[in-house]
Amino acid sequence: MTDDARWFVGIDWASQTHQACLIDAGGKIIGEGAFAHGGAGLAELCNWLLVTSGAEPATIAVAIEVPHGPIVELLLERGFQVYAINPKQLDRFRDRFTVAGAKDDRRDAHVLSDSLRTDRHCFRHLAAEDAIIIELREWSRMTQDLQQERNRLANRVREQLWRYYPQALAIGDDLAADWFLEMWAAVPTPGKAARTRESTVGRVLRAHRIRRITAAEVLQTLRQPALTVAAGTAEAAGAHIRAVAAPCAASPTIGSDGLAG
Repeated sequence: MTDDARWFVGIDWASQTHQACLIDAGGKIIGEGAFAHGGAGLAELCNWLLVTSGAEPATIAVAIEVPHGPIVELLLERGFQVYAINPKQLDRFRDRFTVAGAKDDRRDAHVLSDSLRTDRHCFRHLAAEDAIIIELREWSRMTQDLQQERNRLANRVREQLWRYYPQALAIGDDLAADWFLEMWAAVPTPGKAARTRESTVGRVLRAHRIRRITAAEVLQTLRQPALTVAAGTAEAAGAHIRAVAAPCAASPTIGSDGLAG
């Protein structure tokens, strides 16, 4: 931990405007300001800190609730000391100033700056990261987001099949898999299953190298007694599945290693 900070800044970040509060080593508020999110706004924030304090970036410590993002990256690039704190821990520091629960950007920026001044050990000192680490972290986030979206789409397929064609649920566990969606497209209803040949089902299985189940077993499962549903139910559910199937098919496959393929 560095001990050469003489100025302390709290930044209450938001999607549109970031509120900043600059105090000196004695806790006196030297300046406050709001800065738009964007290249020009963040550059203005950095310049404002330097001009208002009259100090070098290395002597200015900045507290913020997020450990990454464009604000953090710019501040680190400009040479400021940057510290992050968990929002829940910040709530405890906020109690020093007020017990009111209402959101106040100016107060929160002040709480951040003063808490950093008095309790810097509670904050995490951030450092610029290697470009490869930043890229890998983003790929990891993308993989998680895609997996969650894929799961949501698969659940929607499951709900629609449950309405009119529950026997289809027994032929596969991954309802967003390409082979399952192609199989459903070939045999979309119990009525169609009764008229479909094994060769048609077999072509789908071979195309996707599915060997754990045979064409005969698929048709035997799909030809189990069907539900009695109201007229139009199968058509409505089928339309819903077709709408869901397109983004499912466009999503990359998530492998056992957790990476998108």
